[in-house]
Amino acid sequence: MWQEVVDKFSGLPSQRKVVELLLEMGFQVTPAGRITSAGIEIPRTQIAKKAGVDRRVVDNTVRRIQKDSELQKIFANMRSIAFLADVAPLLGLSVIIIHPRDAREKGILAAVATVMAKQGISIRQAVSDDPYLVDDPKLTIITDKKIPGAVIEEIGQIESVKGVQIHQ
Repeated sequence: MWQEVVDKFSGLPSQRKVVELLLEMGFQVTPAGRITSAGIEIPRTQIAKKAGVDRRVVDNTVRRIQKDSELQKIFANMRSIAFLADVAPLLGLSVIIIHPRDAREKGILAAVATVMAKQGISIRQAVSDDPYLVDDPKLTIITDKKIPGAVIEEIGQIESVKGVQIHQ
């Protein structure tokens, strides 16, 4: 589905950059044409700067979204999340980052979660990058206790896993 959204901007590389940024950040486009996150308006100049485009490109992208009923529904319902990866160690939580061989493969999260559940490790948060939006997608899992080396080794042996990083 994401590819279909991005494809609506084929031939418009600058607008495509804006759309990819909006999707990556989980920003909404309201019916009034405002770009928001949790009801807080994000200035279009900031969007333009981050996307590396002129503010008018952001304006045109928003208008294009408003004119397309499918895009309207998608962007009106986008939500950002509180991603704990960078603060987890400060909160006494552990972070394990899974680098898959192919992020489009099914069952990666299930296989990793099964290994962790067998060892009695609770998952507090799991965030998987969308392989259609991110060049090097990964699965980030936050746990409430340290992850033993044996668990890391077992996860590393899962066929669909290319590599494992840990931050405790």
